[in-house]
Amino acid sequence: MSTTLPQGDLRLLGTDLAQRMLASTELARLAYVAPDGTPRVLPMLFHWTGEEVVMSTFAGTAKVAALRANPAVAITIDRAGPPPEVLLVRGTAVVTEVDGVVPEYAAAQHRYYGEQGDAGVAELDRPGLKMARIAVRPAWAGTFDFQERFPGGATREEFARRGR
Repeated sequence: MSTTLPQGDLRLLGTDLAQRMLASTELARLAYVAPDGTPRVLPMLFHWTGEEVVMSTFAGTAKVAALRANPAVAITIDRAGPPPEVLLVRGTAVVTEVDGVVPEYAAAQHRYYGEQGDAGVAELDRPGLKMARIAVRPAWAGTFDFQERFPGGATREEFARRGR
């Protein structure tokens, strides 16, 4: 099914490749535009709720201000391989300030680091803590597995000929 779906089709989120990436402990790379107009990319822990990619940070950071000013974002979650596996997502970031630990932050810490992550969250969770929940509901999705799906919609043969 994944090879017949066009890039951008949200049904790609249901493919085995996308589900592996969304359940993985690979970092999500969040791309956004800073207030000075230059691009930024930040590797971040993430949690997939089934509807949103959720990342968290401390309230008041520069990225929170930038995302509020320009919420259009792109995310990649990928595994180097071989063969590489890539999930691409585009959407709009919704930033919400939270008193205490963002629940998805705690879930991500547990998924990535197990008991050590749980202990880190417990240490962080103190009165007065303010975090920001960055939620991105995918509006576009794409995948590459470099077996059947290649960048630019190329076939295996076309991809192999590039640069020659």
